[in-house]
Amino acid sequence: MSLPNVWHHRKVAASAAKSCWICYKPSTSVLITPDNKDFFYICAGHLKDKSFCLPDASEAAALAERKKKEEMDREIEAVKREYEEKQKRKAEKRKAKEKSKDKAKDAEETQKNDDEDKKDEKERDDRITAISKDEPKPEDEARIFSLHKNFYQMRIDRIRNAEAAKRNRERLKNPTTFPSVPSGDP
Repeated sequence: MSLPNVWHHRKVAASAAKSCWICYKPSTSVLITPDNKDFFYICAGHLKDKSFCLPDASEAAALAERKKKEEMDREIEAVKREYEEKQKRKAEKRKAKEKSKDKAKDAEETQKNDDEDKKDEKERDDRITAISKDEPKPEDEARIFSLHKNFYQMRIDRIRNAEAAKRNRERLKNPTTFPSVPSGDP
């Protein structure tokens, strides 16, 4: 029997939580083989333990990409907030200037303000595109792990023991496996 050391992480409903294979605390995380031959409940903390299991290399790369995207999104939000604050300050300055200026220069000043707004918007858009350039597209993949060799061997042993017990039960049910009753010739 060949059981690959590839395990997919799945979540179950909170009402279906069962005890963790390692620490026996209730857990909703399940590790299951791709062919559904074996599964066990495991705590999320154990999945982060490098001495228990390791994420698949492609999975680790995908996680790094997701973190990078989240950082980019935060940076883009910061740029947008900075732009909004800058626009608010300019609007306040304009209101103060409009009160003190005469109407002849007002049309010229309005054109100048519009040009500054367009320039600021272009600067903001350029910064956002520079940040989001080569932005990875995260895919919602199943988490894939491989167990440490000792834990993997424990799973294989458990399956082998279960198969041996099943064979023994079948042998005991079959009456031909027992010897016949001795005849009574003394």
